[in-house]
Amino acid sequence: MPPIKVAVAMSGGVDSCVAALLLKEQGFDVLGITLKLFSFPKEFCQEIDQRNCCGWSALEDATRAADIIGIPHHILDLKEDFKKKVLSEFCKDYSRGLTPNPCILCNQYIKFDVLMQETVKLGYDSIATGHHARIDPFSEKNTFQLKRGKDKDKDQSYFLYTLTQEQLRCIFFPVGEFTKTDIRKLAQKSGLPSADRPESQEICFIPDNDYARFLKDKIPAAFQPGEIVDTDGHILGYHQGIPHFTVGQRRGLGISSSHPLYVVKIDPVRNRIVVGGNDLLYKPSLSASSIHLISGDRPDKPLMIEAKIRYKHQEAAAKVTFLEEKRARVDFKKPQRAIAPGQAVVFYDEDIVLGGGIIREALDV
Repeated sequence: MPPIKVAVAMSGGVDSCVAALLLKEQGFDVLGITLKLFSFPKEFCQEIDQRNCCGWSALEDATRAADIIGIPHHILDLKEDFKKKVLSEFCKDYSRGLTPNPCILCNQYIKFDVLMQETVKLGYDSIATGHHARIDPFSEKNTFQLKRGKDKDKDQSYFLYTLTQEQLRCIFFPVGEFTKTDIRKLAQKSGLPSADRPESQEICFIPDNDYARFLKDKIPAAFQPGEIVDTDGHILGYHQGIPHFTVGQRRGLGISSSHPLYVVKIDPVRNRIVVGGNDLLYKPSLSASSIHLISGDRPDKPLMIEAKIRYKHQEAAAKVTFLEEKRARVDFKKPQRAIAPGQAVVFYDEDIVLGGGIIREALDV
């Protein structure tokens, strides 16, 4: 029987390169694919070492890694798909006062949709990525479960809650069973160029972390001056555009006060930023839309779960009640701080990812 053919999305980073290495060592027929998703201006690339993602150095590292591993390497230009499905939605959400997570969109619409379609055209059965997550078959229902990665500090299952049963059947996450330290040791032993590369902490298409500059270039109409008010509507100052702000933000408000003030609400209709004390950031519940459940089954009764309201958030005990039209209400055992509309809320049952949705509103009751 010929080996299973797997296309590995190789960004040039240590995780994706080691994913390709592990599959090759396990006897799979491996193809490395590097995605071109975003083009930086030449002068910008010369100023900043683009080794995080999508830059010329990352492409160079992926090519070298494929050569060392001994696998063919293919470059796939998906810039137009990325622009339409990720960048445009990212900008649109910010213009509406939301705080989106583009990595979730990229996984949902690019890596596990467009890329999967393209790999089929190339004659490959499955795809793999360097995500720290795991997939287990669940024999009772003949389904698959998505689980956290072994390294809890590097777990990336939060970004993958939109995966479907059909997708899970043809996906591999080879590094999910390893710690990050183990992955670096494997890369060093094999001489991979990314073995000691520092991890990027920014979004790949905003490597200098200057969100305002990026958004102002893309959606200048969203940067309209407006009022900064307290919860009673008293004007405390003025802002230069709501994309500068997110719920929970304290720095950069440009107003003075005798006590610390935080963004507690963004009002895009009135073009207002509402600020208040830290205590106002704690909310007991939230509403969410675009709910997706990995099992494909919608429970008739509320579930007791653990929920994450952003990637670095500590999971919190909660009850989720599923409503019509892919909506849900999440009630926390203890109020959670800075619930930001636009972010994802992801549901867990211990290590198992049940699904999630997009936060629409923090609720007081």
